Amino acid sequence: MTIDARGKACPQPVVLALHALAELKEGENLEVWVDNDAAVENLKRMAAQKGRAASVQKEPDYWRVMIGEEAQDAPQSAPQPSCGCTIMGADAVVAIGSDTMGRGSEELGHALLKSFLYALAQLETPPRTMLFFNGGAKWTVEGSPSLEDLRELESRGTEILTCGTCLDYYGLKEKLAVGSVTNMYRIAEILTQADRLVNL
Repeated sequence: MTIDARGKACPQPVVLALHALAELKEGENLEVWVDNDAAVENLKRMAAQKGRAASVQKEPDYWRVMIGEEAQDAPQSAPQPSCGCTIMGADAVVAIGSDTMGRGSEELGHALLKSFLYALAQLETPPRTMLFFNGGAKWTVEGSPSLEDLRELESRGTEILTCGTCLDYYGLKEKLAVGSVTNMYRIAEILTQADRLVNL
């Protein structure tokens, strides 16, 4: 099976490859075409995580990553892909307090957070709860580029809560498009009782 993932940003090549691996028949191999070094390295890590051999062939303007059959004596634990495509855990709480991820370029931070939300929607086990507050409230309203991913998470059982005060502040309360409105008491309660917390 061959997947053309050229032009696709992290974590899409890994996600596409994971879905394809689940559909492979016995004896079949997977070939993924990518056009950047990061995707090559992430695919190699994912293959190692799954106990599969991976080889890379450089073409003039892209790479072909060949992923073979699962080894019988695959290790129980292996390096994780760096794009966030790992199992987070059903008890995890994700808190998003900004409309960007990290500090530095605002444009890059926005793109990173969009990719992160996409990756969360692809995880085998999505987080239990997601909290959106301050600038993060902009991700759950009409026009958000991640509504489809957030609705997918909600359909799989993730509770999505957005700070009502924050929605009011930005004039967005009537535009909430996924999840429900919450208050700071409930946010504090969830954060202080979380077994696993991812705070962005």
